Amino acid sequence: MTEILNWLNEFALTLLHTITDVLPIVVIIFGFQFFVIRKKIHNLKRVLIGFVYVIIGLALFLQGLEDALFPVGKMMANQLTSIDFILQSAGALDQSIEFHWSQYYWVYIFAFSIGFSTTIAEPSLLAVAIKANEVSGGSIGIWGLRIAVAIGVAVGISLGSWRIVTGLPLHWFIISGYIIVVIQTFFSPKLIIPLAYDSGGVTTSTVTVPIVAALGIGLAAKVPGRSELLDGFGLIAFASLFPIISVLAYAQLSEWYGKRQNKETEQSNV
Repeated sequence: MTEILNWLNEFALTLLHTITDVLPIVVIIFGFQFFVIRKKIHNLKRVLIGFVYVIIGLALFLQGLEDALFPVGKMMANQLTSIDFILQSAGALDQSIEFHWSQYYWVYIFAFSIGFSTTIAEPSLLAVAIKANEVSGGSIGIWGLRIAVAIGVAVGISLGSWRIVTGLPLHWFIISGYIIVVIQTFFSPKLIIPLAYDSGGVTTSTVTVPIVAALGIGLAAKVPGRSELLDGFGLIAFASLFPIISVLAYAQLSEWYGKRQNKETEQSNV
């Protein structure tokens, strides 16, 4: 009974925070509608009920993350980056052994898996994918876009974890990544470029950021010679950059495949 009461108190606090977060948005929307546009809102009762659903859903979503996903992610990050686990997976018994980046392969696998799964679960990415599918008339697939972004995040977080282990400077990767983005932009279909640039932003949202940040800080704290402040942060930058690269690559491959299919069709007709 005590646990239920504690959970209800936590949920009430989460609900209150959600209301305070959503309230400015509601005030701006209704303020512009009534005082700037000066028109009534059609189906006002339905809109208000929808806002109530949104607030309750967000509160339940955040509470679920706090009670389930965050503790599991933090626990996995701590366990995978512990010295004992690294030595055990490497088959070594002496803790004075010199660590090599290849001994952290489970960390890279976990980083890839958690990056892919959290991105697929991102509500903001799902909303963007659905809207992009509607606007493009179905030419941009919902699952195609989501998987392309998820692969980019997964590769980025894995590479960022490798960077923390090796201690290489962060700016080398960021500068190189954006050079690739600039080159891709010149050769990608114009339709996909704005969406690709936005894909980097929608990945750094409610689900991805806390787990990725916990992984980076936990990894930097456990790897010998690393600083939590200097090396622990920066994974979010990888999670924002690499989806742009993956979505542009997805568009380029789709365009190339479409041209190839058309060429084969023309040759078969001849």
